[in-house]
Amino acid sequence: MVVGPPGAGKTTIGAALAAALDVEFRDTDADIEAAAGKPITDIFTQDGEPAFRAAEAAAVATALAEHPGVLALGGGAVLAADTRALLAEHTVVFLNVGPSEGLRRTGLSTARPLLAGVNPRATFKGLLDARLPLYREVATVEVATDTASPEQIVADLVEALSPSAPPRGSE
Repeated sequence: MVVGPPGAGKTTIGAALAAALDVEFRDTDADIEAAAGKPITDIFTQDGEPAFRAAEAAAVATALAEHPGVLALGGGAVLAADTRALLAEHTVVFLNVGPSEGLRRTGLSTARPLLAGVNPRATFKGLLDARLPLYREVATVEVATDTASPEQIVADLVEALSPSAPPRGSE
């Protein structure tokens, strides 16, 4: 499972990690859009964030139960206590990105409804401040993505996730 804030590289790294591990890749944001028949931005604007979060929690629970490969979760999926409890049973990679780099990567995208608004930089920092403890709570492995290439991150993750890697916290 791959978690992290917007711009951390969850889909990019997740897909590359799945390929490196020779397993399937799945993205819960894509599952939500397919089930709703509309983009996430439309779910937010037409149905509201609570409706989106409910759909997200359901999509994550379903995907965790049926998908054995690499799964990318939306940036806010960790906000749900039930989701965090389910993640405790899985290996979770937290892709950490700083506010400047995350904002640069998202490009102030209108496809990211929580970053739309008057001050996206402050909004992004607020998201990070609120979610960082939750990402760390569920993480088995944490990787900083600000300066490393996707290839290097995947190589590091393959090594960290190998059965011969030392257990978390033993270093």
